[in-house]
Amino acid sequence: MLVLTRKPNEAIMIGDDIEITILSIEGDQIKLGINAPKNVDIHRKEIYLSIQQENRKASKTENNFLEGINEYFKKKS
Repeated sequence: MLVLTRKPNEAIMIGDDIEITILSIEGDQIKLGINAPKNVDIHRKEIYLSIQQENRKASKTENNFLEGINEYFKKKS
């Protein structure tokens, strides 16, 4: 992990096209501004993990559905 120290209105660059700026520091909260191309998804980590979990559930449901259809047609033959 890279650890950097920044002050308000200072920024870091990730690659050539992602810029993260420290907007303000208030108590134990830091407000960040993120400039990135529209094709880059940006989520809070807890939201990202929730999306990943839902995607795993959906893919399992789809596999079970397809296996059920496969079994149905095997019995028909």
